[in-house]
Amino acid sequence: MQELIARLGVIFSQLGDQVRAAVENADTGAALGAAIDVILPVACGILRVVAVIVAIVIIVRCLMSLFREKPGKEIWGWLTLGDGTRLDLCHWENAIGRGRWADVSLDFPTVSRSHAALLRDDKGSWKLQPLQTKNGTRLNGKKVTHTVPVKTGDVIDLGGIGLSFYAISEKEEREQAMRWGVAERPLSPGRTLGYLTVFQIMMAVQCLPDRESPEIAMIGVAFGILMAAMWGTYLLYRTLKRTAFEAETIAFFLCTISFAVTAAYSPEALLTQTICVIAGIAVFLVLSLLLRDLKSTVSLRWPVAVFTCLLLIFNVVLGSRIFGAKNWISLGPIGFQPSEFVKIAFIFTGAATLDRLFARRNLIFTVLFCGFCMGCLALMSDFGTALIFFVALLVIAFLRSGDLGFLALMATAAGAGGWMILQFKPYIANRFGAWRHVWEHAADSGGFQQTRTMSAIASGGLFGKGTGEDAFLKNIGAANTDLVFGVISEQFGLILALCTVFILLVLVLYATRCAATARSSYYVIAANSAAAMLVFQATLNVLGAVDILPLTGVTLPFVSVGGSSMISCWGLLAFLKAADTRPNASFTLKLPKRIRGWIPPDADRMYDDRYNGWYDDYDEDAYEDYGYDDGYEDYDEYEDYDDYDQFAEDWTQDRGGWEDLIDGPLWPEGEDPLADPPPACGRSDERRRRR
Repeated sequence: MQELIARLGVIFSQLGDQVRAAVENADTGAALGAAIDVILPVACGILRVVAVIVAIVIIVRCLMSLFREKPGKEIWGWLTLGDGTRLDLCHWENAIGRGRWADVSLDFPTVSRSHAALLRDDKGSWKLQPLQTKNGTRLNGKKVTHTVPVKTGDVIDLGGIGLSFYAISEKEEREQAMRWGVAERPLSPGRTLGYLTVFQIMMAVQCLPDRESPEIAMIGVAFGILMAAMWGTYLLYRTLKRTAFEAETIAFFLCTISFAVTAAYSPEALLTQTICVIAGIAVFLVLSLLLRDLKSTVSLRWPVAVFTCLLLIFNVVLGSRIFGAKNWISLGPIGFQPSEFVKIAFIFTGAATLDRLFARRNLIFTVLFCGFCMGCLALMSDFGTALIFFVALLVIAFLRSGDLGFLALMATAAGAGGWMILQFKPYIANRFGAWRHVWEHAADSGGFQQTRTMSAIASGGLFGKGTGEDAFLKNIGAANTDLVFGVISEQFGLILALCTVFILLVLVLYATRCAATARSSYYVIAANSAAAMLVFQATLNVLGAVDILPLTGVTLPFVSVGGSSMISCWGLLAFLKAADTRPNASFTLKLPKRIRGWIPPDADRMYDDRYNGWYDDYDEDAYEDYGYDDGYEDYDEYEDYDDYDQFAEDWTQDRGGWEDLIDGPLWPEGEDPLADPPPACGRSDERRRRR
């Protein structure tokens, strides 16, 4: 803090001296222009300091909102042993076995490590799936060899161990949904987006000095579209009654950094970058909607795999070689990298639901598909992306098998393959030869980029030196892609560059935390492998640029300039978001109709099985049908309450209490609504006359 205050003092002192000198040495007409030329760079320096503070506020708010409460545990059923021990089923796909990783662990020698699985669909139906077992699986005394339906009260026998199965009732499911509906909300996402909007304006202003009018207009339009896209996505979430927007806020924060880098180095590329951000958001939303239906998602895995293979073959045969890698396809004025889109298909195909997880044919096909993808990338000489794919494959293989020996074998084979690549690709061997010795190769290709990047980081200091033509990396190849960490450090400061990396790690930690409570193994595998891709790619980019790791030429997710990479990162974000089971967090998961929007006080007391579902149809039409139109009009006024008790108190003060609302439009005073519930399909003639 003392350093910050001292820095601001020096800035204001220099500002005063320069303005005074400009006024003394110029006539009145030119003095104003000279003063502006002096003030603008100093103002940008102040903006850089303030922007860092605002960025830290945004990160802290996202952290507090994401990690303020532990992931909730949903219970969808349970198993009971003969001695009465209850074993909860906390997922829609539950592995049962002796293994430590099993969702339901049975420590009996006759039970296999992966003995069976209990699977639930979105309609509430359950199925029993036998897995790799030696001692057999029985349902109600009959041997089970394939997937069979199971219902409450059935007895499951696993290796001689009897288990009684119970699914939660509709009433218990409603109560669970209500508890989630009134759970603690995240910090106001609207306020966080307000801070982010201020941050975006400050970053745009910093890019304006020394720009021509067309470039200034392009910068303003690009940042304006980014803000509109951000707020439009947020309003869409609000329309769909979703309250959590932290992951998307992080993505828009990183996109803002990307726009600032693009505006500083190549303003003419802002239009392309803007279009790709919009396209990325569209991919994110479409993929999120697709992931809502796991059955359709799983059925599309093989068509997606076939299309991916054809695309890679086309790239290998007809692709263009740029910067040493043959990973570009040009269609007229449009060029793109198929390998970036293959990342999405790689995870989409590699993840699996629990009923297919242990099928040998499925596992073999997945390994062959992954091997084919990495082989094609090797033929393209895109070894950095191939390495990212391999790390994702390790995550997928471990989550699917849990076999560390198999992973060790894969890593050994990959190491042997890497050694062979070094023998046949001299330029890659040269990079490894210069690794950790780049200053000895500062004048050749082995260390030219890394030494300039480290010099740029040192010259930028904590708050950067602003945009301009005197940048170390201005004329270095791939500066705004492979070396973007150095660009951010030089022009906007090391603190903001570290914030960029840290907030990306926050996004990954959020994904792995949510995966622990995801309803399906598909979401678990997809979220963790996508997180592995993002964090490993960021590690290669940042540490490669400063010679801690070899420079591999991969992009920094969401930040590096490049349309294909931007769209791919938004697609990967959909897999992270799909694992989030917090209340009203992700529209990837379907919400029960009864908890969409606001839940009234005493709604749990009012519900009764004899109502036959009026609460199930809890929407505006049902409200009007039963005379609750007055109450529903106050929905917008009360939906944003964070404190549920305060909400109930204010409702009582403003509306006279929920019980009064019942007694008013529909029931005579004193009549107990639970004693005479309304019919299932509208009001009776007598109730119509009462109204």
